[in-house]
Amino acid sequence: MGRKLTVFMLDGTATGPKTVEIGNWSGRAIYCPRASLKGLLHRSEFCAQGVYLLQSESQDNRFESSIYIGEAEQLSARLKTHIADRDFESVVCFCSRDEGLTKAHIKYLEAKLIQLAKDANTSQVENSNSPKGAKLSEADESDMDYFIEQIKLILPVVGVRSLVVAAPHSINSRQPAAGEREYLIKSKELKSRMVEVDGGFVVRAGSEAVLTTSKSIALGWLNIRKKLLDAEVLKQVGDRYVFSEDATFSSPSAASSVILGRQAPGPISWILPDGRTYKEAQADA
Repeated sequence: MGRKLTVFMLDGTATGPKTVEIGNWSGRAIYCPRASLKGLLHRSEFCAQGVYLLQSESQDNRFESSIYIGEAEQLSARLKTHIADRDFESVVCFCSRDEGLTKAHIKYLEAKLIQLAKDANTSQVENSNSPKGAKLSEADESDMDYFIEQIKLILPVVGVRSLVVAAPHSINSRQPAAGEREYLIKSKELKSRMVEVDGGFVVRAGSEAVLTTSKSIALGWLNIRKKLLDAEVLKQVGDRYVFSEDATFSSPSAASSVILGRQAPGPISWILPDGRTYKEAQADA
């Protein structure tokens, strides 16, 4: 049975600042758009030590967003610095409700989160270094790995998909709902269709994918292809793979890269029947 996740909207709006907790978990998350941040830095969550993720729009078409991950002994002080020196749209911080996180813990969490974000390859990771993290006892390491699992549950709730490796899963096949746009992969050789739904981007059953991959494709996309093949969602038919059922991805780039077998930025790799790209369609919406 799943553990209860509680979201409290601090200003009563769905897009505003909010806190998130899970059952008896000792951690707590606080999400805040940049515009509201200064007025909330006095809150206890920001006065604690912990880890944080700054999210912004990526300037690289291969990614849906840009992310910077850090740790601080006092989150409010570090975030004040970032307000002055970094361009970001929102922040989500994770701390402990019982002050149980030590400096070694947050260094460990920071290193793990950076590596997970790089492996997922969903967001552009702005961290130039890959810290090794602190060495912990076996018990502490287990506790922090559990802490990370809760972080992974919470992040999509506040609109951050940076740790999601776009793992596909089956959903019931259906026709596009009224007003739902169906996108086509931009390829002369392949026929693939995708629709955007709450919680992901669905590649429709019958869509095609290449058999081989190029050296440019990221490890994260290769892992997704392997999962699809292992689950027999992708099956070889002649000189290509075919989706045997609908599958959902965390981003249009994940879907297009898996289908084309190379780094393929989703915003320009998916087009409407009238030729407009996903990026252009979003701008016109």
